[in-house]
Amino acid sequence: MPWLFLIGLSGWALVVMNDESARQVSSDRRAAALRESRPLAARRAGINESNSPQGPPPAKRPAAFDRRRTERFQMVDLQIESRGIKDPNVLQAMRSVPRHAFVASRFQAEAYEDRPLPIEHQQTISQPYIVAFMTEALALDPNDRVLEIGTGSGYQAAVCAEIAKEVYTIEIIESLARSAAARLETLEYRNVHVKAGDGYFGWPEHGPFDAIIGTAAAGRIPQPLLDQLKPKGRMILPQEDRRGYQYLVLVTKDADGSIHKREVLPVRFVPMTGEVERP
Repeated sequence: MPWLFLIGLSGWALVVMNDESARQVSSDRRAAALRESRPLAARRAGINESNSPQGPPPAKRPAAFDRRRTERFQMVDLQIESRGIKDPNVLQAMRSVPRHAFVASRFQAEAYEDRPLPIEHQQTISQPYIVAFMTEALALDPNDRVLEIGTGSGYQAAVCAEIAKEVYTIEIIESLARSAAARLETLEYRNVHVKAGDGYFGWPEHGPFDAIIGTAAAGRIPQPLLDQLKPKGRMILPQEDRRGYQYLVLVTKDADGSIHKREVLPVRFVPMTGEVERP
């Protein structure tokens, strides 16, 4: 299956596969997807949400969740599941979160397209596939506490919040942090906590974390983030080598504190700024 990777988070993200491959999703597979369990966040809140895009609207959730549901199902069907994302909680989270609510008005028509879209301060909302890939890599469960470095629009945090118990997210651009916090509040993500600050230092007063996700590339992984990752925890973030090549790196920590790193995907992200830029 030929893939072209041009990827970034809080920068830009793009994965292209040929049109024929993207349409090899059988009607049985589509039907099975519609039968999957509703989001964990919805279940915890006692929400009776239909998995059918033509079904009844999600009860007790803001109106944005009911809009453009067919487009979200098609997005997951053709852009995400057909590319190998299998975690049912991730697939359901991607079906649930209204991506159009995180996109500027002038880009509304493109909200569910297979590409990143611009947001404020020359940043982007990432391609849906990359959001799903990184979320699946964290292997989240309903009891997890997640730290995100680089809030951006808040879309990635919302996807994680559909699965995990709590999400703590840090954005170095203060106005982005404010707008993301307001957006997440409007969408009633009460388990997402936003802070303006330098993500290099993490959020130690709420750590340690079961999972950490980073959305900008640096030459090294900040030590405070490694320290705030729980034993048996998982972290995924982009790292740049001396040649300028970038890869998503999956970091795991053993019960004894040993750290293991593995490159999982070639990427191109915007650089991480702040303390990490110091020699």
